[in-house]
Amino acid sequence: MELIKGRPANEADRLDKEIRVYDLLDQLGMEYYRTDHEPATTMEVCNDIDKILGTLICKNLFLCNRQKTQFYLLMMPGDKVFKTKDLSQQINSARLSFADEEYMKEYLDITPGSVSIMGLMNDTDNHVQLLIDKEVLEEASLGCHPCINTSSLKLKTSEVMDKFLPAVHHEAIIVELPRYENI
Repeated sequence: MELIKGRPANEADRLDKEIRVYDLLDQLGMEYYRTDHEPATTMEVCNDIDKILGTLICKNLFLCNRQKTQFYLLMMPGDKVFKTKDLSQQINSARLSFADEEYMKEYLDITPGSVSIMGLMNDTDNHVQLLIDKEVLEEASLGCHPCINTSSLKLKTSEVMDKFLPAVHHEAIIVELPRYENI
């Protein structure tokens, strides 16, 4: 794995949704670095990717309320433990759970394992509320997938907040999730 600035040179074997991410980032004038890798399905692969990117890849969780009427994309540090009760209290939504794959595909055009803030570009009707753990914003950069888990991006956190989110018509709610000792 190596770190490459910008989009792939050969895009013929890339999915359209991945190319659309690069098109948008380029259109917005955002600087980004990319690494290609095996599907990021284990923590070992993610740890290797983090080393290449020089930043932590965010853990991205696609959640919903019990009635499946409110959907949330939570970005948090990948090394942080998530407990629904900590988030439910902050957003006044009882009984949060992981949303079904069908909603992930319908609203974000993403499949499990590839959940990313970049999917918000596909949520033109704003079905999904972005939630960002405060710790993510304390870092100069963040890592995420370009809607597919065989590539990872390193983006400037400030550009994600100031350029990307306004362009995709989403606002973030900042939450503070506690850091638990590893159990």
